[in-house]
Amino acid sequence: MTRTPLRVGLVGYGLAGSVFHAPLITATEGLALDTVVTSNPERQQQARAEYPDVRIAAAPEELFDRATELDLVVIASPNRTHVPLAATALKAGLPVVVDKPVAGTAAEARELAALAEDRGLLLSVYQNRRWDNDFLTLRKLLAEGELGDVWRFESRFERWRPQPKGGWRESGDPAEIGGLLYDLGSHVVDQALVLFGPAAQVYAESDIRRPGAETDDDTFIAVTHTSGVRSHLYVSATAAQLGPRFRVLGSKAGYVKYGLDPQEAALRDGERPGTTADWGTEPESLWGRVGSGESPLTGGGRAEPTLPGDYPAYYAAVTRALNDDGPNPVTALEAAAALDVLEAARRSARDGVAVAL
Repeated sequence: MTRTPLRVGLVGYGLAGSVFHAPLITATEGLALDTVVTSNPERQQQARAEYPDVRIAAAPEELFDRATELDLVVIASPNRTHVPLAATALKAGLPVVVDKPVAGTAAEARELAALAEDRGLLLSVYQNRRWDNDFLTLRKLLAEGELGDVWRFESRFERWRPQPKGGWRESGDPAEIGGLLYDLGSHVVDQALVLFGPAAQVYAESDIRRPGAETDDDTFIAVTHTSGVRSHLYVSATAAQLGPRFRVLGSKAGYVKYGLDPQEAALRDGERPGTTADWGTEPESLWGRVGSGESPLTGGGRAEPTLPGDYPAYYAAVTRALNDDGPNPVTALEAAAALDVLEAARRSARDGVAVAL
């Protein structure tokens, strides 16, 4: 039997809504983008042009007033609105997807998780980097035992942006939950916990480097996992020379991978999943290398084919979960565990101490 597509309301049509959510929602079998919420006239026009059948609402209240007409709400608005909008949606009886970070604190994330459980509703957090090409490839290598026992995991999201761009993501107002620790840090910490398990101790260094910047733009997080693995995580807007995306060192071999997954760039350029057979793939010249005893930059080891990235898999999993055909792909409790690490990192950087969890 063919199911009627689930109707989705999308709150926010900035970068997150227009690039990371709307294209994936509309590319997912079983989902239909019903309404976009934005008060910005230019973004309203953009949404109508890209999705002629979509309804436009100027405020979230308009969406919640007709909650019975929807099956899912996706919150892609500024970070400070995530908790109140998610709580309102859940109280209106609607399942929710929230962009990361789901909240400013782990306690708030757990309160939302409890509310969702009490209402019997899905609450999922959009951690799309679990479906990056390099992350999927590393998971495969670990599952196959190619690296042996992993001792150290290095992960970087580095950029060269010597001039602040402004906006809420770079605001110094704590209420905005801006800065790289909570932005890119949400990704690297989530990936580390998925790969190597819970954190036992956190140490961090966090700086404001650029003139005129108001919040952290160069942060390092060291996580000691209960498994014994040590993760060194870097997020920066001030990296004049970019390091490897991953450098993973094990008892048998290491894996080094440069370059970013191509899906974000493709989405920004207007490409859409399902319209090309090579979605998420990258050229052989960008494959990482597996080996030991020599630098990959001088030919050490062997090239490891990078698996295709698969952001569409997230919303496909959400659809299955809503139809009782599969689990929640990213739970709020998993997001809360990552927020425990981020909060510990903020305290460590402020006080110059290692923080036990």
